[in-house]
Order: sequence, then C-alpha cells, then structure tokens
Amino acid sequence: MRNSSTRPVTAVILVAAGSGQRLGYGMPKAAVPLGGDTILIHALRGIVAAGVGVQICVALPAGDDGLRAQCDAFRDELADGGPLLTVVDGGATRAGSVRAGLAALMEGVEAVLVHDAARALTPEAVFHRVADALDAGAEAVIPAVAVVDTVKTVVATDGGDAAIAPELVTGTAPREELRAVQTPQGFRLATLLKAHAAAAALDPASAAAVTDDAMLVEMLGTPVYAVRGSTQSLKITTPLDLILAEGLLEGPLGARWVEG
Repeated sequence: MRNSSTRPVTAVILVAAGSGQRLGYGMPKAAVPLGGDTILIHALRGIVAAGVGVQICVALPAGDDGLRAQCDAFRDELADGGPLLTVVDGGATRAGSVRAGLAALMEGVEAVLVHDAARALTPEAVFHRVADALDAGAEAVIPAVAVVDTVKTVVATDGGDAAIAPELVTGTAPREELRAVQTPQGFRLATLLKAHAAAAALDPASAAAVTDDAMLVEMLGTPVYAVRGSTQSLKITTPLDLILAEGLLEGPLGARWVEG
C-alpha cells in the first residue's frame, strides 16, 4: 500500500449509487458492461492499482444484491495486505452517498479520496497527484483539466426574444481561468466531515446547487487546491461516453496507462 508512517492514513469512498438512466441500459450505472466487466469493477481495479488507500468504501444503490455480489467476488480477489473493502447503501443524492461512506470509515483514517465510479478509467497518476497534495499539507485538492471550449453565460429569453431563441448570451467567461473538475477529490477527513455537517443546514435549493464535495469545502472558506487531471478520466454518463470508454480500453496499451 502507498500509505506509510509519514503520510495520512487514507481511505477511498467510491460513489456508485447512480441510476444510469441516461445510459439507457435499464440498470444502475455501476452495473453497466464495460470491456468485459462492469463499470464498478473497472473503477475498483483502478483504485487498487493506484494503492492509495487502506480502505475502499463503496456506496451502492440500496438493496442491489447484484452489485453487492460483484463487490463480494472482488473482495475475494484481493491479495493479502490489500485494502479493506466495505459496502454501504448509498443515499438518494450523491452527497447522501458520500455521508454514508464517511460513516463507515475505519478507525484511524485521516484523509479520504472521494471518487465517482463513473470515472472508471482514471489513470493511477491522477490518484497519486491528489494523494501527494494531501501528503504535502493540503486540506482539499481536486484533479482538473483546462477547458478547451469557449464558455458563455446565458439567461432564458422572454417576451419577443423568446420567439428568436430560447437563451440570450450575457457574457464570455475567461477560458484561461476555467477548469473542468474530475475525481478523485481528496480531503483531510476532519475537513470533509465539517463540510458535510455544515451542508445539513442548507435549504433545499442551495443543497441542490452543490455539485461536488469541493464546493462544500469552499463554503467553509477552506482553500481548495487543483492538480492536473487527465482527459482519460471521462465521466461515463451517456451512450457516447460509453463508446469512448470502450475505445480507450481497446487501445494498444490499455486506457489506464496511455496518458497520466
């Protein structure tokens, strides 16, 4: 394992409770086939290969016996000395799934990486960069990639403008300051617990506007650092994403090692 006496004891929460409706398979996203296995198994293998945690806590759709069976079989494959694999029922929201994972962490954990199973092909180097930033003293760190598209802000049109187009451009964001955020996101455990405790006081509209754990930490006023992510760490959400992921797996070197 990558943890040593000089590094914070780290666990990984794997959020795998998504419904996968946009993929169109009629099953939870984590159970969707990918390269001869499932999205869940690819995500688990990537975490284990990176060697960044003493525990992997998987948040699955509540009552999904099939995915739990996959976790049981994967646990049997782990070598002696490998990470502890824990399974919990995820919540109705992503934040709820993360909180379920936090509640199941083993004693002594000091830092946590929160990873989306949908980013099943994240290279090991991304895990290492996030873990290294935590080792260096960051309270919160995210992997991110530069935005290549021009990004504009818009508002819905009304009145006569609505007959022209549904939206009106209000500005152009400075692309050099923008980043597309990925996972795993890394946190000191105490910081993430404090952030989720504060989130419990948010009104429903504010809670719905929170899209990742780093945003909760930002609300505390705690600095969030960014390290280089990877274009291979695509989020499998649509059928096209799944086709791209399959293509990466069929590459000459295998997806996880082509680009760091």
